[in-house]
This record gives sequence, structure tokens and C-alpha cells, in this order.
Amino acid sequence: MPSKRPSSTGADAHNARKTAAKRAPRKADSAASTPAADGLGTRLRHARMVRHMTLKALAEEAGCSESLLSKVEGGHATPSIAMLHKLAIALDTNIAALLSAPPMTDSPVQRASERPSVRFPGARAQAGKGKRADGSIMLERLVVPSPGQLLQGDIHVLEPLARSDEQIHHVGEELGYVLEGELELMLGDKSYRLQAGDSFYFPSTEPHSYRNPGETVTRILWVNTPPTF
Repeated sequence: MPSKRPSSTGADAHNARKTAAKRAPRKADSAASTPAADGLGTRLRHARMVRHMTLKALAEEAGCSESLLSKVEGGHATPSIAMLHKLAIALDTNIAALLSAPPMTDSPVQRASERPSVRFPGARAQAGKGKRADGSIMLERLVVPSPGQLLQGDIHVLEPLARSDEQIHHVGEELGYVLEGELELMLGDKSYRLQAGDSFYFPSTEPHSYRNPGETVTRILWVNTPPTF
């Protein structure tokens, strides 16, 4: 009597599922797909056209490539905070106006479940033993900026080793409170190390940048006047 060959149906089905899983596209980061982030390109293009500037003219003014600017306007790239700051200056506006959609309600209350956020790519940071880390920076809007508003409040969320790419300066004042994690605040040529519970204040005209030197997420309550981010 001929021997019976084992069925390969189960193994084939298992392999097919593994192959499909490998090929399936990864789910996009929901924090990077907020209404504010989605509308950046549209608002940037509108601000540029209102000022009758070409892509080339704005790119030269902000010190970036025309191709990068085209990708940002098309929603295919997100500039760093420092680059967005340069674009805002070139367009005679501010980051808050470029990032924030109009408030959906006139209520004075912002529910945690409805809080908009926008994510920026962080500058490359050294991660020890020659490795690199690319932590991102996310801003959770405590108040959606609107025209004529004098105060802006956000929670800055820095992934481990995330840092802003260069110092910026502008008119205004800033204060903050470290909710959790560690923060290194650079003001001019001075550096300050802060822990959870520490607070800070500085005039925005002082060149400033920051980074998360730790291995856990850092969260900072940050208030600006006038609205900047």
C-alpha cells in the first residue's frame, strides 16, 4: 500500500500569512497625522502666494532647497522647528499660524481627548558607542492659537535623545515647567540641566535650543508670548 504524503496545506497557509504580514504597509504614526500637521503644506503655500513669492524665492530666503519646500507644501515632508521658524520669518508670520488650524469651537475649555498635536523630526543625536538616535519632538496644543491671541501654551514631548537642530531667537518671552524626564536648555553659550519639577524663564531674544539628554521621554509645559510655535 503506497505511503500517504503529509499535506502541506497548513504550512503553505502559515507561510502565506507571514509573507502578507511582511508586505503589509505599516500604520502611519497618528501623532504625525494630526489636522495641524496635515494642513501645514496648504497654509505654507497660501502664505507664500499671498506674498507673491515663488518656491525658489522663499527657499533662498529661508536657506533651504526648493525641492524640500515643494515636498513640505505637498505634504510629503515635515521641516524641523528651526527650518519652520526661518520659513515663518521669510513669510512675515509665525510657526503657530502655519501649524494651527482655526479652533473648532469657541469654548474656553480644551478637552484632553480633542487636543491637537504636531510632530517634528528631531536633530540627529549621539547615542553612545558611535550609534545614532533620531528622537522626534511633539507639541501638544493646550490652546489652539488664533489671531490676536497673546499667550500660547503647549506640552513639548521629547523622545529620548531628541534635540532641536539649532538655536533660534525672536521677540517675546518664554517660561516652562518640566513635568517629567530631563531637559538640557541651551541659552546662548550657556547650558542648564533641569529635572522634573524644575522651571525656567528667558526672553525669546536670547538664542535658545533644547534637548532630552535622558533615556526616557521628557514632557515640558511651555508658555510663549506672543504665540511662536
